[in-house]
Amino acid sequence: MNAFIKWFKIIRPQTLFAALCPVVAGLLIAAKDRGLDGIVAVVTVLSALSLQVFCNLVNDYYDFVRGADKKGRQGNARALAEGTVGLKEIRVAIFITLAFVLFTGAFLIFKGGLPIILIGISSILFGYLYTATSHSLAYLGIADLFVFVYFGLLAVGGTVYLQTGCFSAQSLLTGAVCGSISTCVLIINNIRDRADDKAVNKKTFVVRFGLKAGYGEMLFFILLAMTCTICCYSLSWNSLMVLPLAALFVSTLKADGSQYNRCLLFAGLNNLIFVILTAITLFM
Repeated sequence: MNAFIKWFKIIRPQTLFAALCPVVAGLLIAAKDRGLDGIVAVVTVLSALSLQVFCNLVNDYYDFVRGADKKGRQGNARALAEGTVGLKEIRVAIFITLAFVLFTGAFLIFKGGLPIILIGISSILFGYLYTATSHSLAYLGIADLFVFVYFGLLAVGGTVYLQTGCFSAQSLLTGAVCGSISTCVLIINNIRDRADDKAVNKKTFVVRFGLKAGYGEMLFFILLAMTCTICCYSLSWNSLMVLPLAALFVSTLKADGSQYNRCLLFAGLNNLIFVILTAITLFM
């Protein structure tokens, strides 16, 4: 049981909403349009969650190796930095998780063909290149754009495509909302960690351009999420998303130190709120 709890914490379960919510949003759109293939839906969810775990493990491994994750960090404790697990164990976990990603991905490729091959391969590369190389996306300050695309546009669009065989404007706009919220999660994380990131030459957007630029970037994605929500769903239940999104931005402006951790939780909750409001809008 202790081992289970240890590894459950290591995979960072609080981050799984970022992978799960856009997939669920895509499934809701597909269900309203043409109904669902249950097996494909379950495998899609499992594939998305395992890919997120893979990304988390790779990120933790290379951030520790590069010195970005240290004991006593402001964010949630990292197992490698705290010494509760070794590098060899994390490497094994990475390969096991990758094997599961490839297994579920092969099934989805059989169902979806070339578009899913492209999404799948590029998603794995994104997960690896996020922190794994000397020119990693996170260290170059361009990871934000990739988070928007992969945790939004492609996650929702790919899920809808697997169920319906086509992409749609609705899936694109819904994906933009989910992607914007997930990007805000990354921005808040980078605002919180800006001093530690600067010390190890991790040139996130916030480190490169400053705190005010980070707030400006977050405001852009907040407004984008609001705009896409209203354009896609008009004055429906989804329009209520402007309230938690506005509250997220204001709370981040007022936060300091460990208070950013609550903002991160609230940002993840925004994705869940959006999915719930989408379900209400589509089926009530």
